[in-house]
Amino acid sequence: MAGRLRREDIYNRLDEAFDELRTRMGGLPSPVEAEGIWTTIWFEEAHHSTAIEGNTLVLRQVERLLAEGLAVGDKELKEYMEVRGYADAAQWVYGQALEPGAWTTGELLTITEVREVHAMALTPVWGVAPHPNATDRERPGSFREHDIQPFPGGMTPPPWPDVPNAVRDWVDALNDVAQASRPIETLARAHNHFERVHPFLDGNGRTGRLLLNLVLVRLGYAPAIIYKRDRTKYLKALRSADAGDPGPLGEMLARAVMDNLYRFIVPAVAGPNRLVPLAALAGSDVNEGALRTAANRGRLRAQKGPDGQWRSTRAWADDYLATRHRRG
Repeated sequence: MAGRLRREDIYNRLDEAFDELRTRMGGLPSPVEAEGIWTTIWFEEAHHSTAIEGNTLVLRQVERLLAEGLAVGDKELKEYMEVRGYADAAQWVYGQALEPGAWTTGELLTITEVREVHAMALTPVWGVAPHPNATDRERPGSFREHDIQPFPGGMTPPPWPDVPNAVRDWVDALNDVAQASRPIETLARAHNHFERVHPFLDGNGRTGRLLLNLVLVRLGYAPAIIYKRDRTKYLKALRSADAGDPGPLGEMLARAVMDNLYRFIVPAVAGPNRLVPLAALAGSDVNEGALRTAANRGRLRAQKGPDGQWRSTRAWADDYLATRHRRG
């Protein structure tokens, strides 16, 4: 019972944060209006979502790759292409969700978008390291024509001839999520269902998380980032959902969405002297990575909390920027 109450409390806090975002800001700001925050989310999502699948680039290497196009380090080309493809797909997802274009049909998600997201995320790495068992008809964006071995927990994805209908049914069910009393828990169930269908030969985890964020942002929520440190917890939550209990996965997603909602809310409510995470102070003139470096070097007044996260104030950040520009 205690666990369930705690979960309900998380859902209620998420509802409160969601309402506060809409009340204070009218909804999620565009990447132009909150460039620094969106860029930080982009860096972190591309890093952690690929790291969950085994990519070994560290966050600083991901930031250099995406911000400057520099492949820093001595990793295999495959690893850089995994991050590059994921980042391109994530950027497309944010734009598609916030500023709908010709792709928009009025639905939360379409099968065309499912295949497009997979194609964008997997094409760069496929060019240097294609799946060894793939046929010409199983390239990025195309459904698998192989059966998948049972997962460690015993769950077996459907036979490959059933995949197109399974994806169609999944998309149809997903488009009703806005009417759910608990959208996040319903999305957790849907995310798990996608992974159980496993419609592609490779890249299902990355594609599933990208599609999850496409739907979240379309509903007005912030994207969810599953951190690599939580990989074991995430996989355990997916197995619980396999067994019929989406609660742990729903709670995990609720926490992840709430963390990113606060990144947008805090700058709108915090005064110039309130300590806030560095992501809330990033902008077009300085990104979070530069602020973190300045804090580590003592050039930016900041405090490091017990969670290892640096926090500073708007006033301190402005002082640092003024000093930095004078040096320049």
